[in-house]
Amino acid sequence: MARKKQHDIMQWRTIDLHLHTPASSDYQQPEITYLDILHRAEHRGLDMIAFTDHNTVAGYRKMREEVESLEFLEKLNRLVPDEKAVLNEYRRLFDHILVLPGFEFTATFGFHILAIFPQEKPVREIEHLLLNLRITPEQLDDGSATVGATSDVLTAYKLINEAGGLVIAAHANSSNGVAMRGFGFGGQTKIAYTQDENLHALEVTDLEHKGPRTTAAFFNGTKPEYPRRMHCIQGSDAHRLVIDPIRKKNLGVGDRATDVLISEISFDALMELFQSNDFARTRPHRHKEEPVYDFVQIAREEGPNIVQDFHEGMTVRAGKLYAIIANVCAFGNTNGGTLYVGVGSDPKKPPVGIPDAEQSVTLLEKEISKRISPPLSCTIDIQELLGKKIIRILVPRGEDPPYAVDDNKIYVRDEAETGLAVRDEIVGLVMRGQNQTIRGRMLDSGEEQVVDEKTAPVSPDKNHAPRTGVEIVEVEERNGSRYYTMRDLRNGNVVKNVTAKSARRLWHYAIQEYAKLPSDAKKIQAQWQGEFGLLKHYKQGKKDRYDLVQRSADRYRFYYGVTDDGIHGPWKTVVGLDDN
Repeated sequence: MARKKQHDIMQWRTIDLHLHTPASSDYQQPEITYLDILHRAEHRGLDMIAFTDHNTVAGYRKMREEVESLEFLEKLNRLVPDEKAVLNEYRRLFDHILVLPGFEFTATFGFHILAIFPQEKPVREIEHLLLNLRITPEQLDDGSATVGATSDVLTAYKLINEAGGLVIAAHANSSNGVAMRGFGFGGQTKIAYTQDENLHALEVTDLEHKGPRTTAAFFNGTKPEYPRRMHCIQGSDAHRLVIDPIRKKNLGVGDRATDVLISEISFDALMELFQSNDFARTRPHRHKEEPVYDFVQIAREEGPNIVQDFHEGMTVRAGKLYAIIANVCAFGNTNGGTLYVGVGSDPKKPPVGIPDAEQSVTLLEKEISKRISPPLSCTIDIQELLGKKIIRILVPRGEDPPYAVDDNKIYVRDEAETGLAVRDEIVGLVMRGQNQTIRGRMLDSGEEQVVDEKTAPVSPDKNHAPRTGVEIVEVEERNGSRYYTMRDLRNGNVVKNVTAKSARRLWHYAIQEYAKLPSDAKKIQAQWQGEFGLLKHYKQGKKDRYDLVQRSADRYRFYYGVTDDGIHGPWKTVVGLDDN
C-alpha cells in the first residue's frame, strides 16, 4: 500500500513543454536569441521548458553549441568580457531552469506529436530517431512543419517511447491534433490515437475551461470508448517571445503553462508523474492574482461517476467503512478511480473533514490490505479543503481481477453506483485477468501482440446503440419467474439470468419500466425521429438520463438510463443535444 504526504515531499513546479525557437521555419521573431528565450522563461516563473521545433532538434543543438563554444574559449582563457557575461548568464539560468531537448513531429495526415527527452540524451541520437521517423537528411535542419511522407501516428508513439522520450499529443483538440473535430477518420482510429499505451499525455488548449464538453472531461475515464484516463496538460506552442498584441492567439513563452506536483525538477520526475494514476498533480498555471485551482472542489462539481465517488465519513458502526472498502474493490474491478473521504459530493456544502486523518489513513491501509484480495496497490494521502482534512484514495485498474472483499464479495462499478457482480460479470473479470496474464507473458518473451477483438476498445455500435445505460435484450419466463438478459451498453457485456430481485439499481429500474410497456410495441408512446425514439427524460442527481427505443422492421430495442456521455449520432437529435 503506497502512502503519500504530497505537500511534505513534493512541490508545485511550472512547466512549458511546447516552445519553438528560431530553428522553426515559421518562428515569428527570427532575431530572438536563445538567451532571450531563457530570460523570458525566467520572467514567467518557469522551472522546466522544452525546445520543440518542427521536425528538428536544431534549436536545442545550436544553444548547446553556443554554450560549449564559450566553455572551450574559457578553458583557453580567451573569453572577452562580453562573452564571459553571456556564459555566466547561461549558467545562472541553467541553475534554476531545466531545458529539455525535443521536437514537434509531423506524422501522416499532418498530426503533431511532441517528443521530449532527458537533458543528457545525445542530440545525435535524437536526430537518428528523426531519420527513423522518415524525416529526410536534407530536411533535418529545416524546422518545417510541412514535410513529405513520414511515419504514422502509432509508429511515432512507439519509436519515441522506445527511445526514452516523453510522448505527448500536441494541441490534441485543435488543428493538427489527434482528437480534433471534423477530421474524417473512424472512431476506432481516434480511440487508438488517444488511448495508445505508448502515449503519455494529451496537450489541450482548453484546460482552463470547465464543463462536460472540455477535452480533459472527455478523456477522464468515464467514456465507454475511452476508458483509459489521460493526463492533460497545456503548452504555449510559442512561435515568438511575447504574445502578439494584435493576434492574441499567437502566444509567447509561458503564456499557457502547466503546474506539476513533482519531487524534483527533472525529466525522470516528469515521466513518473505521467506514468502515475494521480491526476491531481497537474493543473493550469495561474498568475498570483488568479484563484488557486482546487482539484477537490472541481471533482465535487463533476459529482460521482464511474471513476469517482465521495464519502462524508468512515465509521465502522454505520457501515461507512465497509462502503469505502466496497468502492475500492469496485474501482479495481472496473476502470480504477478516486475516492474522497470526509467530503460529500454537493459542492455547496462545506466539507465534514476527518478529525484524526493520519490515524484514519493507517486504518484504511490496514483494512484495504486485509480485506481485499488479491492485493490491490492503492495510494492514500491527505488533502485539505476549506481548512478541513480529507482523505484521498487513488485506486488503479487492477491487473489481476476479480478482486473480492472478505474473499467472496466481488463488487463492480456501474456508472455512479457500486454493486455486487453477478455471474456473467464475474466470468468477464476472470477472462480479463487471464488475458492480461497472457499479454504480460508475451511482452516478457518479446512475442508479437495479437489484438483480441473481445478486449479491444469498444467501437461505436453499427446499429447506433447508445454507449451508456443498459439494454434489455431478452426476457424468458421459467417456473413462473421472469429472467432478463441485460447488455451493459458501456462495454457491451451481456449478463443473463437477471431477476427483478437480483438486479442492481439501474437494472431494477429498467425492468420496472420495461414491464410498463404495452404488449403491442406499435402502441408505444415515444417522441420519434424516424426509427429512434425518446421514451423518457429525467434527472438523477446532477445527470440527465434518457430512456430510449429503437425500431426496425423486425424488432424493437429498449435502452434505459442513458447519460449524455452515451448519446451519439442520430440520438443527439432525439434528445436535443447539439454537436458542439
